[in-house]
Amino acid sequence: MKTILIADDKATGRELVRTVLENAGYTVIEASDGPEALRKARELSPDLIILDLHMPEIDGFGVIERLRKDSHFAQTPVVALTASAMQGDRERAMAVGFTGYITKPIRLVSLRQEIERLLKT
Repeated sequence: MKTILIADDKATGRELVRTVLENAGYTVIEASDGPEALRKARELSPDLIILDLHMPEIDGFGVIERLRKDSHFAQTPVVALTASAMQGDRERAMAVGFTGYITKPIRLVSLRQEIERLLKT
């Protein structure tokens, strides 16, 4: 069973994503900020990580920057999750190392499809 780490400072956002992913058969780990996301990623080595771009302390961009410096996470799929989908945001996220990009409000079908695409082996 694949494990997914969700990092979002909003509990309701984590709950929605967790429910969808658990119903699809994934094990889900949650983090409420950047430092917790980094700690849990290093401790538990998830198969995929979903990062909210706007979190306290260390935002999603800071987390991906640190993860990509660690060779263990060089190939781990990491999805950006954001409510601020302005022109150029997706390109910026992909340029710094994200492998997927999902906007809020989340379309559940799109979320499942993106996760399945990224976890294909």
